[in-house]
Amino acid sequence: QVQLVESGGELVQAGGSLRLSCAASGHISSWYPIYAMGWFRQVPGKEREFVASINWNGGSTYYKDSVKGRFTISRDNAKNTVYLQMNSLTPEDTAVYYCAARPQSRVASTRSDVYDYWGQGAQVSVSS
Repeated sequence: QVQLVESGGELVQAGGSLRLSCAASGHISSWYPIYAMGWFRQVPGKEREFVASINWNGGSTYYKDSVKGRFTISRDNAKNTVYLQMNSLTPEDTAVYYCAARPQSRVASTRSDVYDYWGQGAQVSVSS
C-alpha cells in the first residue's frame, strides 16, 4: 500500500504564494527512487487538469501553460516528497490540488491516466 499525503493548501489573497507538499510513504521501496510525480487540480463541475510534473531525478519538468513562470515543481527523494511552489496566485488557481505518483517510471507525464497513486487532495483558495 502506498500513501500520498498533500499539505499546504489554504486561503490566500490574489498575488500571494503557497507551497504544496506531497509526501509518499508505504511500500515504495520496490521502486524507489524511480518514480515520476505530478500535480493536478480540479474544480467542481470540471475535469481534473494537469498542472505540473517532474521526472524521477528532477532533471525534467513540465507545466501547464497558464502556470509557467509562476509555479515550480521540485522533489527531494531523500524525503520522498514533491513540492509545488505557487507564486502570483490568481482566483483562477482556486481548486483542489492532487499529487500523483507513477512508479518505476523515469519519465514525467502530463496525462492523468498513467499515474497509479493519488493523494486525497489539498484545497487552494485564492481570493480577489
